[in-house]
Amino acid sequence: MKKIICFFCFLSFPLGISAQEVDSAKTQVRKELAIVIDDFGNNMKGTDEMLNLPVPITVAIMPFLSTSKEDAIRAHKKGHEVIVHLPLEPKKGKKSWLGPGAITTDLSNEEIRKRVKGAIESIPYAVGMNHHMGSKATEDKRVMRIILEECHKHHLYYLDSKTTNKSVIKELAEELNVPYLENDLFFDHIYTNQHIAKQASRLAKKLDTEQEFIAIGHVGVSGPSVVSVLKQYIPVYQRDADIVPLSTLIEGYELLDTDLP
Repeated sequence: MKKIICFFCFLSFPLGISAQEVDSAKTQVRKELAIVIDDFGNNMKGTDEMLNLPVPITVAIMPFLSTSKEDAIRAHKKGHEVIVHLPLEPKKGKKSWLGPGAITTDLSNEEIRKRVKGAIESIPYAVGMNHHMGSKATEDKRVMRIILEECHKHHLYYLDSKTTNKSVIKELAEELNVPYLENDLFFDHIYTNQHIAKQASRLAKKLDTEQEFIAIGHVGVSGPSVVSVLKQYIPVYQRDADIVPLSTLIEGYELLDTDLP
């Protein structure tokens, strides 16, 4: 869409405009920043504050938890984009951290498909998916092929949170024609206020050079700190970029007919 918008802007210039002015207009195309917040669905710390932020965020909701459906409905009503935050097996960490309906590499194809389908159908208004943890599962082609096949069937895009540098998601998403995005930065992979603020500042600097950027934070343990830092930095980000739903960064997404079977 950006190229189309620039094209029509060019057509509207009066005759006699200089090449320098045309170049200046081209450079004024706004950058885009998508802020994704993970781990909604269990009345986690920072939930209300995140949903009340004055910009559109992408709300990643874990399935089958106490407030999963409620959080999806509330987020949608407030104009935020909703995606499924699918729990996937990590290389390290407690299995209890995954929550109900988790996808692990020891499951059969049939069970994986059943769980993914159930997770998607349990989150109202979901238009995409990313994963919770998942450093082991996202390296497994068998597992991820089934997950992405279900995304394709349900017209969902996939955001690779990049919890491993050996992820197979991009390769399979391209093969299966699933719209695909990658995370660029975590605000809070270290929980301290100092680190979250450092990451927020790093993001501001990235917007000097990047046309599009995706950053992920969380509700929960780090939620209050993340939302506090975001309130401080949102005006800073808005000087250089529009803060947009994640799907805005998918070329041609608005043209997809999601009513097709």
